[in-house]
Parts: sequence; structure tokens; C-alpha cells
Amino acid sequence: MPELPEVEVSRLGISPHLVGRTLLGVTARQRQLRWLVPDEVLAIANQPILAVTRRAKYLLIELQNGSIIVHLGMSGHLKVVASDVSPGKHDHIDWCFDNGTVLRLNDTRRFGAVLWQAKGSIHPLLSALGPEPLQAEFTAEHFFQQCQKRQAPIKTVLMDNHVVVGVGNIYANEALFKAGIAPTRAANTLTLAQCTVLREVVRQILAQAITQGGTTLKDFSQVDGKPGYFKQELQVYGRGGKPCPVCSTNLTEIRLGQRSTVYCHHCQQ
Repeated sequence: MPELPEVEVSRLGISPHLVGRTLLGVTARQRQLRWLVPDEVLAIANQPILAVTRRAKYLLIELQNGSIIVHLGMSGHLKVVASDVSPGKHDHIDWCFDNGTVLRLNDTRRFGAVLWQAKGSIHPLLSALGPEPLQAEFTAEHFFQQCQKRQAPIKTVLMDNHVVVGVGNIYANEALFKAGIAPTRAANTLTLAQCTVLREVVRQILAQAITQGGTTLKDFSQVDGKPGYFKQELQVYGRGGKPCPVCSTNLTEIRLGQRSTVYCHHCQQ
């Protein structure tokens, strides 16, 4: 599914088209996504858009009385089109604006979500999330303390949204390779120095991916329809059995937590 950089690229792409505009109304051609689109979203009328923010992999379209929460799921993407553009088969939700444009959610598999968060409340999906990896609150000390509590493989812990949000499978593989840490290693065996390095690498890789437009995934494209291109620079993800780009040892591919995990036995300890 789209990872944090892809979601942030979507946020950056749609924000100029939404902020300051008036949301006239919401149309749902298919209301049953991962969860039923709530009545509060469909009842929105003539509301100004104050901001478009992100929490983990959730987009929040902020209004005066609350926020529309959007999750892209496995195959969802957002696009801004003119109101007279006919919707396609999998174009399920339209947000219609006062300037004749429409923000349109396309979701082939319908694993995405459109939810409501009333002003002054926190939706249950957001209430237990850990710190944002690119924010100052994600410190090496916090990360080290969280790792010390867990005997699970470090890759599993790195992808735990209670520890830090938004580090999905692709970027967890890449960060552990760059940090020289085996994904199978027990989290509580990492030193503070190693956690410091891994934290910094995670931040660098995610920031780079956002700058470059996100990873090119089969089902993901930016708001302007152009795919991201960070995949061209991936070192290990999707390269199981191929030579390590550093030492030429064949990369090992295993399953950890039901997710593909690729690493180098020689470079990662």
C-alpha cells in the first residue's frame, strides 16, 4: 500500500487545490469502502477548507467543525479534476468545490477509508499512534527505550505504529540495510548508538522519498497522475537473490510478520 512518503506527496499535491476553497458537498457513488462512509461526511455543505494535514498514513481535511480522515488503503489514490469530468468505474467519492473542481478518490480494491473526526475529539484509529518519524518527538532515546521493551525482530518493531508511525515495509527494509542491522535481530539487543543511527537513517530515507515523489508502486500515482520514482534507488527491497549493491553477496529474502524481508547476511549484523 502507499507508504508515508506517498501519502505525504498526496497531501502536498492536493493542498494547493483545497486550502481556502469552500467544500460545497460530498458525493459517494460507493459508500462501502473498508468501512461505511459516515453520515457526517455526506452531510457536509458549504464548509471552508482550513488545512490538509497528515497523521501517519492518514490524511486529514480540516474543516471548522472537524476533519475528514482519508486512508488510501491498498490501491487508493486522489486526483483533482474538473467537475465535468465523468467518473470512472472505481471513482467512489467526490469532494466538490466552489471553483468547479473536484477531489476524487479512486480505489479499485475498496480497502481505503473515508471517516469523520469531530472537532475536539481524536478518532480511535489515531488515538494510540506513536511519534511521527520526521518530527522532533521521535528521538533516539525514545526509540531505544521502546526497543528495550521488545524481543521481537527489529524490523517488526520498526513497523509498529505504537513505536513510530508510517515506517512501512519498503522503507523498513531500506533503512535496516543502510544502518547495517539485520531485520531478524531482537530489538532489545540494539544499543543506544545503533538506535541513534537507525533513527537518523529512517528520517533520511523518508525525507528523500518525499522529495523525490514517493516510491513507484503498481497501484500508486501522484495527484497529477505521474508516478513517483524513488523505487529506482531501492537497494534491497524487491531484490531477493540478487547481488548486494555493497558486497555482491546474494541478498536473502524471508517472510517476517507476513511481509517480504530482504537483507544481506554479510552487511547486516
